[in-house]
Amino acid sequence: MLKLIHACVPVALIAAPAIAQAPAAAPAPAQTQTKPNDPNEKVCVKQEVIGSRLGTKKVCMTRAEWADRKLQDQQELTRVQTQRSGPTGN
Repeated sequence: MLKLIHACVPVALIAAPAIAQAPAAAPAPAQTQTKPNDPNEKVCVKQEVIGSRLGTKKVCMTRAEWADRKLQDQQELTRVQTQRSGPTGN
């Protein structure tokens, strides 16, 4: 058994560089790089349900709706951060 292992290890070491140099198949760039982001394309995202460890829900909107929602969230965050708090003191 040990002789078999000693015989296989050098073969594997010799074959490894040859396998690593083999050209990999190129991904199809037509689908990913040339297609512009269509604002009407529907995109679905899984979101965690607050208060549940395992719950998720699927939210689907168009790319334009996602962009609008992101803008509204950023504006709301800026508003809350810059809003003056009430009177201070005890």
